[in-house]
Amino acid sequence: MPKFVHIDISADDPERAAGFYSKVFDWTVRKLEGPVPYWLLSPSDDPGDIGAGIAKREQAWQSTTPTIEVASADAYGDKIVAEGGTIIQPKVLIPGVGYLLTFKDPEGNVLAILEPSEDNRFTGPPG
Repeated sequence: MPKFVHIDISADDPERAAGFYSKVFDWTVRKLEGPVPYWLLSPSDDPGDIGAGIAKREQAWQSTTPTIEVASADAYGDKIVAEGGTIIQPKVLIPGVGYLLTFKDPEGNVLAILEPSEDNRFTGPPG
């Protein structure tokens, strides 16, 4: 069954935002190395807790985006469109994470679905 696994937070200044969440909520912050700077937020050491991440805002629609883990981004993308949703960022591969697709539901809310890759160390087994 699909479940929420991550919350993506967009920021004009991701480093400032990471400091804010660390200081206000005492969350652990870890900057990931890679082609796109990204800060992971961990609310606790419990692997069952939903974590978050912060990236630089690049699109006007980016704000806070809940992410739902699915077994197939293609199959769920088709379901989203069939039920009146709109794909706003087609499926893209994030190495070491999986395929991410961003959509708007019929009410205009932005969410994402993630089909985890086999080597994804941030989520559980594909659901």
